[in-house]
Amino acid sequence: MHSSERAAGDNDSIIPVIMCGGSGTRLWPLSRKALPKQFVPLIQGKSLLQLTLERASLLNAQQFIVAAEDHRFLVQACATAARVQSTILLEPVARNTAAAMAVAALNAPPDALLLFLPADHHIPDAQAFSATIRTGAAAAQAGSIVTFGVQPSFPSTAYGYIQQGAALVGQGAAHAVQRFIEKPNATRAQELLLAGGHFWNAGIFLIRASTLLAALQAHAADILAACQQAVASQTADGDFRRLDKDAFAACRSDSIDYAVMEKATNVAVLPFTAAWSDVGSWNAVADLTPTDASGNRIHGQGHTVNATNTFIHAPHRPVVALGTTNLLIIDTVDALLVADAAHAEQVKTVVAQLEAAGVPQAQHHRHVARPWGTYDSVDNGERFQVKRIVVKPGATLSLQMHHHRAEHWVVVSGTAEVTNGDKVILLTENQSTYIPLGQVHRLRNPGKVPLEIIEVQSGSYLGEDDIVRLEDTYGRVK
Repeated sequence: MHSSERAAGDNDSIIPVIMCGGSGTRLWPLSRKALPKQFVPLIQGKSLLQLTLERASLLNAQQFIVAAEDHRFLVQACATAARVQSTILLEPVARNTAAAMAVAALNAPPDALLLFLPADHHIPDAQAFSATIRTGAAAAQAGSIVTFGVQPSFPSTAYGYIQQGAALVGQGAAHAVQRFIEKPNATRAQELLLAGGHFWNAGIFLIRASTLLAALQAHAADILAACQQAVASQTADGDFRRLDKDAFAACRSDSIDYAVMEKATNVAVLPFTAAWSDVGSWNAVADLTPTDASGNRIHGQGHTVNATNTFIHAPHRPVVALGTTNLLIIDTVDALLVADAAHAEQVKTVVAQLEAAGVPQAQHHRHVARPWGTYDSVDNGERFQVKRIVVKPGATLSLQMHHHRAEHWVVVSGTAEVTNGDKVILLTENQSTYIPLGQVHRLRNPGKVPLEIIEVQSGSYLGEDDIVRLEDTYGRVK
């Protein structure tokens, strides 16, 4: 039995389930499909996922994470950094929160109390968060679906609202949910704020596994059936559990709000009064940064001259805003966003237009994480590409070959163990090797410090899909 399952068998234990499937396109160009916002180090050098895992560990260090197959190594790295023991459920395709919650509940004992958390929220007071969650245990044990509504601090039009109903006898401070309200316009949001008893819907739920499965059976039986098939045929791979691809792909995509919450009669709400942000736009990111006397907010190497209410995110190079007002300036190594703060919610639309136009920066960063380290595409042109590759101590790339390219490797620092055909050689700083087209090869870092090399590729086709893996430590051989 997995360690997280042992913990889940304890009726007093709350098992966090981190839902990590978002794409985060509203924070482009920092967040992209290949590296969504939950993995980006946004706050004090940590990602939102790592902060969420650390916050949830106050309730239980053994957790479930539901994530996309393509992000499995990013998730695993965050769990290691957060020092939690995680069972990672891998979704072969995205099917929204109803399916994500269903597969987690099917992997847990029926009596487990599951706390479903989005991976990309920021809650700075972890102790207040933990205390609030515990106040919902009585209601969840009594059979309620407990949602935590954030006390609104202004009439936001970016969130849905929850209207609080009558108090629930014997369920602590929980109240019945009278209704869920879609994202309102500005006038309606002001009315809800003044009326009181309305909370922002943060998408945080505490529920017994059996209660959730019963609700899905009653209100979204087709989703439950597809997820039952996907879990019945799932396979274990270390910390990963791979859901059956065909069964899960056949599942209808729907949010838990539409599939269950708006139909169920046993939904309760508890208020969360501490600071909270869904970090859902660049305005929300800006709000996490202190202002200067002119209302400007600077992250990194930003500079303002005669500017007001301007946010600059510039981690890599100097960026100057001269005479600007109400601007968002987001600079990365390969893309730049300049937007009026009033149009921050439209970034998602811009990304869709870039994708339609075939702009690679819409989905991919120049800097790419891999389970063995990272690489940075420094330069490219007709028939050549240059990469800076960093391999973690003790890590090994796959044994592989290419049909369309040759490679030159130059060691910048550290020690490289290179398999080149039938030879295995050691290279140190300033030494190099040449790998002909079609040659089987491998790179390993046998040392105690990171290995850095410059790779120069040349050939007729340089795409990442021209990799034939023969052996791989990380299970990527098809």
